[in-house]
This record gives sequence, C-alpha cells and structure tokens, in this order.
Amino acid sequence: MGQRLRILDVGMGQGTQALRLARAGHTVTGLEADAEMLRTAREALATEPAGIRERVRLIEGDGRETGVHFLPGSFDVVLCHGVLMYVEEPDAMLAGLARMLAPGGLLSLVVRNADALALRPGLAGDWSGALAAFESDRYTSGLGLPVRADRLETLTATMAGIAAPLQAWYGVRVLSDNVSKDQGLPPAEDLERLLAAEDRAGRTDPYRRVAALLHLCGVRG
Repeated sequence: MGQRLRILDVGMGQGTQALRLARAGHTVTGLEADAEMLRTAREALATEPAGIRERVRLIEGDGRETGVHFLPGSFDVVLCHGVLMYVEEPDAMLAGLARMLAPGGLLSLVVRNADALALRPGLAGDWSGALAAFESDRYTSGLGLPVRADRLETLTATMAGIAAPLQAWYGVRVLSDNVSKDQGLPPAEDLERLLAAEDRAGRTDPYRRVAALLHLCGVRG
C-alpha cells in the first residue's frame, strides 16, 4: 500500500479532486471561499461511505489566509490548482502555502500560461486578440471574468524564494485547448489516444511551453 498523505486542497471548488484523493486513502482538507461551491462539495461528500467521509475536512476560507486555519508544517502536499489566476498579487499567498508544508512536502500549482496567451486567439483567427495577448498577462476566463496568467520563469524564481524550489513542470492542454466544450468526449479509443498525445506533449519541449496551463511541482527544503 502506498503512503497515506496529509493533503491540503486550496480553492478546492466542488471537491472533485479532494474526494478522489480521499478515496485513494489520503487525509484531505479542502479550503474553499465560495459558499455555493462548498455546499456542493459537502453534498457530494455526504454520499460517500463513512470511511471516506472521516478522511475529509471541509473549511470555508481563503487561500491567502492559511495561517489562520493551520499550523506551519501541517501537510505533506499542498494543491493550488486553477486558483492563482484569481489572485492579483500571488507571492504572499504562495509563501503562506509553502509554510504549510512539512520538510520534503510537495507544492503543486496549476496556472494559466502567460507565455501562450496569444495562441488560442491566433488559432481562432482573432488576430487583434493575438497581437494584444503578446503584450499582456491578462485574459478573459471562460466565465467571462478578467483574470491573470503566470510565466514559468517568474514562478520558478518565486518558488525558489519561498523554499519550495521547482522540481518538475508539465504542460496541460497543449493540443486540445481549442476543442469546443460543446463537442463532448470522443469514443473511448479516441479518448485514450488523445490523453496519450496530451501526456507526451505536456512532457516534451517545445510543445509544453505553449500549453494553455502549466503544472509546477516544488519540494519544501
């Protein structure tokens, strides 16, 4: 049996990731500021077997205030996936997340890739949007919200400065970012090939550098 980890999921949303990790045997704390998403997560948790429910703790709170809820070094893994784009000044938040890690703990970030913002409008034939994206780290989310993106080099320096230096990074949605959400999933055999191609591209230069999202993994010294 693998190691059972203490995991903090910051900005957990509806709890999909947290529940999968709890089903795998880990102890998971979910932190979510949005009351509606937290309600949905609690409803989903309530349908799980007792053995899984007892491994999950759900807290209403902001990822910028982890020190209010937890002691330093309380977790083996801290996840912050799809959250930093909504944080205007992320450095202080990242430092707080790193403090939550025990020595050797993993900080896992998924961020929007600022170095690839021109790709989506360019491939869609929106030349004005593509030209504007070259000069900016701002974009409009799928929900219509103005948000920000991060650059690999900047986050690499930040992670070194908070004692959780970058150990590995991957591209996410390299080949399939422009596929319409209305299209739905392909048949199982095609989906398997799609995922294999995305996995290969996400680990391979130069493809991973133009991924829509970046997955960065740092380890607490």
